[in-house]
Amino acid sequence: MKRFYTFLSIILFFLQCNTSPTGRRQITLVDDSEMNEMGTQAFYEMKSKTPIDTRSNTNTYVKCIVENQLVVTTDTTGVDQWEVVVFRDNTPNAFALPGGKIGVYTGMFSVAKNKDQLAAVIGHEIGHVIARHGNERVSQNQLTTGSVKILETLGKPTVAGALGMGAKFGVLLPFSRQHESEADLIGLEIMAKSGFDPRESVNLWKNMSALGSGKPNELLSTHPSDETRIRQLNEAMPKAMALYETAIQSGKKPNCNL
Repeated sequence: MKRFYTFLSIILFFLQCNTSPTGRRQITLVDDSEMNEMGTQAFYEMKSKTPIDTRSNTNTYVKCIVENQLVVTTDTTGVDQWEVVVFRDNTPNAFALPGGKIGVYTGMFSVAKNKDQLAAVIGHEIGHVIARHGNERVSQNQLTTGSVKILETLGKPTVAGALGMGAKFGVLLPFSRQHESEADLIGLEIMAKSGFDPRESVNLWKNMSALGSGKPNELLSTHPSDETRIRQLNEAMPKAMALYETAIQSGKKPNCNL
């Protein structure tokens, strides 16, 4: 067993040859082109099943924010053109998929109360894509499944089950929280560089926190708690404010209004 873990550690070490925009080492086993195809297909299915908001004011508002942020975003995942869709759904949610697909639910407008707060949401989602978090999740699942199968072939189903539990609570969920925290920081930088007030990211999460209780404990959640997010954003705020002031001085003042 000890030899197995040593062997697995060596494999993981050599696989971790990529780094995220924040300098974190990553496991990405899937080609960007394949991830982009998966994202594009998922977005197509989403559009076919979810009502689309065709109002000009909401679409112009969201696309204005996205376009201003993409100007300062260096995408290295093979995306030539991003697609933005506003969905008629009261859920306060937004997402971005590999392949440059962005969806914003109309329910988000009641929580992200101004352009800067919505820019924090969208910047966060763009951060997931450019940091290849989807690729990491797929890769982690592949490695986790493979690990369990290897142990099962050794005739030790009990150990395999324990590793499955350990993988679930010791690898996948913490990495998911790490992805969320990293996307927060990437989004903070994107919004600041494009002329959106980064301080509004904190207000956004205060709004999210005010939605109510009933959220899962952070330990077993794929998202950091609102308090954790706010603390991390505040810690990164001095750098973000410097980027924001530079952007304003250079004339970046996005005129996005709903």
